[in-house]
Amino acid sequence: MGIDTRAVTPFLTMTMLLPLVGALLLAMIPADRARAHRGISLVASIGAFLVSLSIWTNFNPALAGFQLVEDHAWLAFGARYTVGVDGISLLLVMLTTLLTPLTILSTFGAIKQRTREFHIAMLVLETCMLGTLLAMDMLLFFVFWEIMLVPMFLIIGVWGGERRIYAAVKFFLYTTIGSVLMFVGILYMYLQGGGTSFAYLDALKTGLDLREQLWLFAAFGLAFAIKVPLFPFHTWLPDAHVEAPTAGSVILAGVLLKMGTYGFLRFAIPLFPDAAGTFGLPIMLLAVVGVIYGSLVAWAQDDVKKLVAYSSVAHLGFVMLGMFAMTAEAVQGSILQMVNHGISTGALFLLVGVLYERRHTRLIAAYGGIAKPMKVFAFFMVVITLSSIGLPGTNGFIGEFLILAGTFREALATPGDAGIAMMVLGVLASTGIVLGAIYMLTMVRKVLFGPITHAENEHLQDVTFREGFVLGTLVVLVFWIGLFPNPFLSRTSASVNALLETCKSRMVQHRLISQADGQASPQADGLAYERPYRVALHGEVAE
Repeated sequence: MGIDTRAVTPFLTMTMLLPLVGALLLAMIPADRARAHRGISLVASIGAFLVSLSIWTNFNPALAGFQLVEDHAWLAFGARYTVGVDGISLLLVMLTTLLTPLTILSTFGAIKQRTREFHIAMLVLETCMLGTLLAMDMLLFFVFWEIMLVPMFLIIGVWGGERRIYAAVKFFLYTTIGSVLMFVGILYMYLQGGGTSFAYLDALKTGLDLREQLWLFAAFGLAFAIKVPLFPFHTWLPDAHVEAPTAGSVILAGVLLKMGTYGFLRFAIPLFPDAAGTFGLPIMLLAVVGVIYGSLVAWAQDDVKKLVAYSSVAHLGFVMLGMFAMTAEAVQGSILQMVNHGISTGALFLLVGVLYERRHTRLIAAYGGIAKPMKVFAFFMVVITLSSIGLPGTNGFIGEFLILAGTFREALATPGDAGIAMMVLGVLASTGIVLGAIYMLTMVRKVLFGPITHAENEHLQDVTFREGFVLGTLVVLVFWIGLFPNPFLSRTSASVNALLETCKSRMVQHRLISQADGQASPQADGLAYERPYRVALHGEVAE
């Protein structure tokens, strides 16, 4: 199957640049025009979403490679402005463009100071997140990856809570340390490839022995593990979530954390499959520890926002487990679960924000019985909670089912101790579902039901039309994905199968825990990446 290389409408660039154009317009508006700031920001983000619908409709699910590719000269020493979308990035692009305008709309009553600067930061952040997902040049990817930290740092540090400076600095330092090592790895691969190209597709063909792959996987993997965050690199996350404003928490959980899981699937695994196999079981172990640890710590929280924050550690542990199980079901489940987590956890943070705006406290003990005055709010919270714990019929069930089914399937197909280890990890991860139901339903019971013990809760305002629209949109997605997942899964299938075809055999070879000889794979195997996962930029064939 060939890829159409004729001139195409630059939907990807338009989607990326519309928020940036909105940010530039905001910079020209006087600081006291808060209503104009909100309007321009919302229009720019909605415009990006509408253009991204053209990406969805023009995407061919049958093709494994990158589509709608735009390739232009950028820097003289081999870096190019090359962007494209495939089945691995498409759903995350759509999640980003949908969640951003909903989040901006949710801030209209919450952000009252420095509204211009806040909305500029939100729009610049959207452009950088989209650029990170669409970049096909590794230097371009790194530029977006790094700039993305700045607006989020400002959102936490300027509009956050009492300990916002501490949380913002901790977030920035953690993510920057990992990024520095990844940049060194990118430069090493650039030089190993002849110092002529930063193109992702060229990097896939770089011949690397096992020793090189192990070091490079560690460099890339640390940056991605911190961003996920994978246990034990998670300690920055609760502080960032708790101190960030509601909008910051929604974007952080909904999209920004997915840059780490996306990084593993896009870069760490396909670029270094031998090392990915060697590190695979240890990473799966850390993922399962994260599932159980995140669930237990969430259960112990008396702050509802901290509870939701720690639940992210558990949910993304599932994503990492499925990714390194390396079956079609598990990897597709991981991609879908990235989206599901963005919807469900983003909605949970929005619900927490609604409560905080009314009571200015996040303590679970400050509530109780509020389902009586806030009936619509109670409906949304119950539905989103059921989605978060994976009730059949909701989006969370589909993702978790595919991940666990794919993990057990791979465990049964893997001989020896490695298969047994994977089976045990799958069983332990399953307990996270039970723990998730316990702490989430306990929180719902304490917040919504029982007698009203605080007079302040007797006449709480229910959700407004604006809040209901934002939450209602996410509820529609909960049931759409939960009941009709095929339109989403079908768009990931070809890319996932191509990834497995090129990487899985090499990962399996190095996954076996009894293997201790440390032999490197032949460098000639590096050419195996070229087909079928290679993407045609200039008329080549993608199978």
